[in-house]
Amino acid sequence: QVGVTAQKTMRLLPASGRKATQKVVVGDQDGVITCFGIKKGEAVTVFKTLPGQKITRLELGGALNTPQEKIFVATGSEVRGFTKRGKQFLSFETNLTESIKAMYVHISGADLFLCASYIYNHYCDCKDQHYYLSGDKINDVLCLPVDKVNCITPVLACQDRVLRVLQGSDLLYEVEVPGPPTVLALNNGNGGDSGEEIVYGTSDGQLGLIQITGSKSIPKWEIGNERKRGGILCIDSFDILGDGVKELLIGRDDGMLEIYTFESADDPVLRYDHALSESIASIQGGCVGKEGYDEILASTYSGWLTGLTTEPVHREGGSGEELKLSQEMQSKISSLRNELEHLQIKVLQEREKYQQSSQSSTAVSSVPVFSVNDKFTLNKDDASYSLILEVQTAIDNVLVQSDVPIDLLDVDKNSAVVSFSSCDSEPNSNFLLATYRCQANTTRLELKVRSIEGQYGTLQAYVTPRIQPKTCQVHQYQIKPLSLHQRTHSIDHDRPMNTLTLKGHFSFAEIHSWVVFCLPEVPEKTPAGESVTFYFQNTFLGTQLESTYRKGEGCFKSDNISTISILKDVLSKEATKRKINLNISYDVNEESVKHTLKLIHPKLEYQKLLAKKVHLIDALRELQVHEGNVDFLLPKYRSILEEADQLLEEYKRQPAHLERLYGMITDLFIDKFKFKGTNVKTKVPLLLEILDGCDQDGLIAFFEAA
Repeated sequence: QVGVTAQKTMRLLPASGRKATQKVVVGDQDGVITCFGIKKGEAVTVFKTLPGQKITRLELGGALNTPQEKIFVATGSEVRGFTKRGKQFLSFETNLTESIKAMYVHISGADLFLCASYIYNHYCDCKDQHYYLSGDKINDVLCLPVDKVNCITPVLACQDRVLRVLQGSDLLYEVEVPGPPTVLALNNGNGGDSGEEIVYGTSDGQLGLIQITGSKSIPKWEIGNERKRGGILCIDSFDILGDGVKELLIGRDDGMLEIYTFESADDPVLRYDHALSESIASIQGGCVGKEGYDEILASTYSGWLTGLTTEPVHREGGSGEELKLSQEMQSKISSLRNELEHLQIKVLQEREKYQQSSQSSTAVSSVPVFSVNDKFTLNKDDASYSLILEVQTAIDNVLVQSDVPIDLLDVDKNSAVVSFSSCDSEPNSNFLLATYRCQANTTRLELKVRSIEGQYGTLQAYVTPRIQPKTCQVHQYQIKPLSLHQRTHSIDHDRPMNTLTLKGHFSFAEIHSWVVFCLPEVPEKTPAGESVTFYFQNTFLGTQLESTYRKGEGCFKSDNISTISILKDVLSKEATKRKINLNISYDVNEESVKHTLKLIHPKLEYQKLLAKKVHLIDALRELQVHEGNVDFLLPKYRSILEEADQLLEEYKRQPAHLERLYGMITDLFIDKFKFKGTNVKTKVPLLLEILDGCDQDGLIAFFEAA
């Protein structure tokens, strides 16, 4: 185990001889680079550097046609180079004002590609060559192999679901991908036969292969995330099955390690997976522990390095004999046991020492520092937010507090015990207080919440790990007014749209900051240029929003009148705070209300039917016990009994779903008339009565008659 590690900070050095094992080099957030090999199952350190600023990336490089065994690390705004023996040969202080987030070293070893949040820089022999300012945060960078493509083609993976292909300091073209790309890798480790093939992984767990030609991109395959697994953090190509074709090794942020094989020429197939307990930051294939046996090496967030080997652990015994563990394995286990006992004794001694010293009046307890890796993202499938908290030591408990009404949803993978505290929402606007108590060795906790659009505020997580003295860290997450909207590449322009137009004396930066306040997934930096357009989709209903704005003017179009109403309220409130006079005009399309109701109604019917079925289950089960069999029941009731467990599971997973839909229809009703200047709140009870028993046409008729 090393310190906490960031994404892409562990690599295998090339083997020196033909059969020799490979050394592992890893950089951690204490700034230490550790290089070690494995001899007889024990880690033997080759070199270790002194601590410093945290290491954000580690890459290998070297001259063309020589082994790639020079080690390059990015730390702060500096790049350092080390030989495989640990001697430093390069210290290059870049002109970047913030720390490096992504780095790529080209095979030639002379080209260095660095990215901070929005800035890309290309250096050749440590001299600044090219510069590019991206429209959104850059998550990863790589360059197509020059020996195959004959020109330098950098590719940036950007948060706004786009790969940007550059030429020099200019944008060549953009490639739209299905989710925010978090990691890029050359296909097969070399870009494929053409050298133009790139594999990307997204933060919502999707995977794809794209060919990047000089003029356009050609998508080859795409794999969605049907299994609802975590986001992808690392990719490697390695022939672990020994069949002459390189497999794809994938590491995810929920600890899933996957191997995809290419059995036919088409899409890759998942052949093998293995669950680790924390997110996998780096993954590599190679020969480490024993020559002749390949393995997959993964480094996880808290700094554990884990190897999965192809070496058979059991020696085949005779017929019927129990499989015996090899001698090597047995001795390894006993040495681990000894080590554990030593550590336990040491911990006890230190604890006693601490207790004694804490009784003296001069001793002061220092607050232990621990790092938390968190991710708060909107899921497209069920319009809920996932909050993932990962701590370098075991979590004791997490307290979740919110000043806006939100629902906590069930997560299958979550083994923590949750308890709710009643809260008074009046004086200190508390709407949720829940405590998750974790089991002994939990280092990763996943929660799911669903917010209500139009209600905005802050969700806070108080994380307390199992360390002495007790310490707690608070993490805050903004729940935005239009929290269920997600950025998309394009929208359907044929839908009936409502328009909201703002005019006034405000700058481009000011209106951009208001849009950032209202909507998720908008880059915080003001975009370059005179004006900008963003498209969004509501993940719960499928309605859409187009926002275009520049200095002194903003135009927002949506087929959902409630979206426009929320924007109008929030934007005018924000402008009033800054004493800016806004001229607001709107154009309401009557057809849009009908259109939105048609989107909501099928969902409403489905949920009403589900609730009805769930209410019948107990009665039907009682009948079943009473009568002994259920042959006399109608087929529809029999099917309810057969699917009872699934129905209950689904109902439990989405509490308050029906109330949310009722709320949306009520808001739609109030907002429709609000824009006409009528207050219809007195008619809401009547609407709720109608909702309980009427079909789509009756509902539309009520909206029109009111």
